[in-house]
Amino acid sequence: MAAYAALISLMKVIDDIETHPSPPIFLDKQQVESLTEKLIFLQEFLESYNSPYAYSDEADPLEMRIVDAAQATEDVIESYIIDTIQLSAAAAAAASEDGGDEQISCIHFYEDVQNVIEELDLLKKEVAGIKREKVVHQRNMGSDDGGLRSRSSTENNPIMVGFDDVLLQLLDRLTDGNTNRQIIPIVGMGGIGKTTLAKGAFEQKLIKEHFDICVWTTISQDYNIVETLREVLSRAGGSMDEKDLVVGLHKRLWGRRYLIILDDMWSIDVWDKLKSSFPDCGNGSRILVTTRMSNLALHLTHSYNVFKMGFLDEASSWILFSNTIFGEQSVPTQLEKIGKKIVKKCNGLPLAIAVIGGLMAKSKLTLEYWVHIEENLSSVVNSENDDYCFRILKLSYNYLPAYLKPCFLYMGVFKEDCEIRSSTIVELWVSEGFLKPIDNKSLTTIAKEYLKELVDRNLIVVQKVGLYGNVKFCKIHDLLRDLSMKEAQKQRFFYVLREQSPQGVISQHRIVNPGSTSKEKICDALDSMSHARSYVCRTLEFQELPNSRFLRTTLNAHDSPYALCRCSSEHVFHLVNTRYLAFEIDLKYVIPSINLLWNLHTLIIRCWDDFIAPIEIWKMHKLRHVNFPHWKLHLPDPVSIDNDIIIMENLEVLKGLEYFSLSEDVKRIPNIKKLKLKNNPELLERVNYLSYLQCLSKLESLDLRVSFHCNGKFQLKMSFPPSLTKLFLLLPLDFELEDILPAIGSLPLLQKLGLKHGRFRTGKWGTIEDQFPSLKSLTLTNCNGLENWTVLESFPHLQELHLEKFNKLKEIPSEIGEIPTLKSIRLRYCSESAVLSAKQILEEQEDLQGDQADLHVDVRVSAEDEALKKLASPNFEVTSDDAILKRMLRVREQHLQRSQQTTELPESEKPPTGNPAQRE
Repeated sequence: MAAYAALISLMKVIDDIETHPSPPIFLDKQQVESLTEKLIFLQEFLESYNSPYAYSDEADPLEMRIVDAAQATEDVIESYIIDTIQLSAAAAAAASEDGGDEQISCIHFYEDVQNVIEELDLLKKEVAGIKREKVVHQRNMGSDDGGLRSRSSTENNPIMVGFDDVLLQLLDRLTDGNTNRQIIPIVGMGGIGKTTLAKGAFEQKLIKEHFDICVWTTISQDYNIVETLREVLSRAGGSMDEKDLVVGLHKRLWGRRYLIILDDMWSIDVWDKLKSSFPDCGNGSRILVTTRMSNLALHLTHSYNVFKMGFLDEASSWILFSNTIFGEQSVPTQLEKIGKKIVKKCNGLPLAIAVIGGLMAKSKLTLEYWVHIEENLSSVVNSENDDYCFRILKLSYNYLPAYLKPCFLYMGVFKEDCEIRSSTIVELWVSEGFLKPIDNKSLTTIAKEYLKELVDRNLIVVQKVGLYGNVKFCKIHDLLRDLSMKEAQKQRFFYVLREQSPQGVISQHRIVNPGSTSKEKICDALDSMSHARSYVCRTLEFQELPNSRFLRTTLNAHDSPYALCRCSSEHVFHLVNTRYLAFEIDLKYVIPSINLLWNLHTLIIRCWDDFIAPIEIWKMHKLRHVNFPHWKLHLPDPVSIDNDIIIMENLEVLKGLEYFSLSEDVKRIPNIKKLKLKNNPELLERVNYLSYLQCLSKLESLDLRVSFHCNGKFQLKMSFPPSLTKLFLLLPLDFELEDILPAIGSLPLLQKLGLKHGRFRTGKWGTIEDQFPSLKSLTLTNCNGLENWTVLESFPHLQELHLEKFNKLKEIPSEIGEIPTLKSIRLRYCSESAVLSAKQILEEQEDLQGDQADLHVDVRVSAEDEALKKLASPNFEVTSDDAILKRMLRVREQHLQRSQQTTELPESEKPPTGNPAQRE
């Protein structure tokens, strides 16, 4: 919620000042204590507060007063910080100081802070009298039927589309020969069809005959254990006084094979209170649970017992859509094309398809009306049937703990249907300041945990998972994104700029430009929003933003891996309040005044020429993340004689360094986790440079690149910290790999290794027992000279093997094929004998495991080796350079054809310029 986020943000501002070694201002101790006490009280109140406006289109007035008070306090404090820094900078530039004005500012500042403390005190007194009673919701609101079950005459005949295989698997699990009582969770986001699947199984004749007792009960968010027990007992054919319900139900079920369906469970507490009522008599009883909470499901049973509901594919979505509207009849030809566009926008969510289909079944079957629906799909779905779809999805938001609500709301700033890097989300959440600190955890770790919680609650969809099981890319379903935007604007969490005049939005702290708003309107709007802290835009090209005085974050929400904007570099380094600074420049540049950015957390700069950092960067206490994607950052050595040494304990990521001198000064950056740097070969030969790497005891990921023109004398001095989980080395061509591979193989936690260039002097590589104990991915590129590779009881957890340009390698060791975790072998331009050995490894696995074999081999060969394509099979893919070139040309031709079709649309069919789907 916005109120909770505002309180946490204010607490962070205070903490940033109090913990900074050289803060720009000092706060009065008594005022800090008073502020902190009131803010903590209000936070704790909101953590247990159930707003009576949760299902209303209106914002909660009490929450909005908290937002206003917290933001007003933030404005007072940050205004004084900005004025103080700018005054000091101006005085330094003029080589003079004027203490009188500063003293006056101090007096006024103290009074202003006292005024906002009084307002917060009034709020504290008001909320202290509010009874913390939960809002009782209707129990039937919790039922999540996915929109697939008609709420009228077909109540007992749910439409099952796209889940036939899942239903058969579920029926098999319910009736198999396992005599133990089993708990079977069905998990998925709201509207995915969990209840429909459970209902489909519950009403099968097979189930009625197999079980002695079949009971269905809906739990919902605000459950009543006594009523639930009474309901289950009643439907099981018994009755009992309230005090004896648990014992009575247990007796009623004892000795009978029963099926209990607990629909829409939200909390493990429910199960803890119910489980003693369900005996395990060894007769094959089953308990089926539907839930939106993946972590709850894993608490109930093993992961292999969980039924994870996915989105419908395009074919199943179309069948559900057409059946809902036309039944057994075919879709009219003139409506089929626009109908499939409508279905595609539902993104496989059964609830959305069923709701929109139900609406269109009762409406005009005309092309014009269907085009209107396609252009306004989200608003139509969320308003149909008394906002039924919206209310189903909003249950998930309302049930979120207070600390997760701002994270979910923030997802609305990203554009529709885009894949988002999880690292970008993490950096922005941290920079925005609404993450509540947890002892002994960095904000980055907290953000990653919160992201995983949203995934576990099925509010964020994982698009790509990393080697370690971490989320690499994710997205949010369009309807959930619409929910986040609607809630965010209702609570003034962020404001979306439109062409209309932004009346009444002066107090907005986050501004989102959807990309369709004219520059003039944007400038006019921003000019009236003097307190904006964040500005999100997809086409940010302004050299200077109006009213950027308070800006902390400027985000270009594009598909780029980095949130970069094009701003004047002279301008951005005077945004003294900034926390997240990401932009690109074209020229060689020297940072003029980075020391003004007292609270900078993240610095991302894409430049194509050298970027010289000032010596003051070593005193930026709050800096956490530095990334120069094009490796152009020149970081100077810190002053060796300095009585004011600052330990940069927050710095965790340092990427894109060129010619950075490692020395004892690495002690200034003790918590570095990710490091990417290029080495100066002359420096490597002159000093014991790389031995200092082992001093970085928390380093997890190292990307080290050395010039090709180094003679390799430094190799014996290279040592790595045992904390490494990921290592990539780009080495000189004559670097002798035999001298370093044993040391790398002994790293206990290393999971991913990439080596490029270097050579095997002897032509042999032998790995022995206990080497590479944790390695999951091995990538070797153009490591010259390797002919014989032997493996002895090493790589026990290897999943991926990637080899490129090994034209002398005789074979991949057969022992590699015996590793049970192996999933992928990828070969690029390797010897024919290496390809044949990979084929043999695959065939042996297929002979042993049949259809269960999980290994896939991907081979790319040059045009002259195209004969190897005859080896291709379903799990053995072979492509040649010629085929790849033809594919690229075909894709380009298709792209050009689509572009021409778009430009040739008749005027009547062109979408309005404000249509977000077309803009994307």
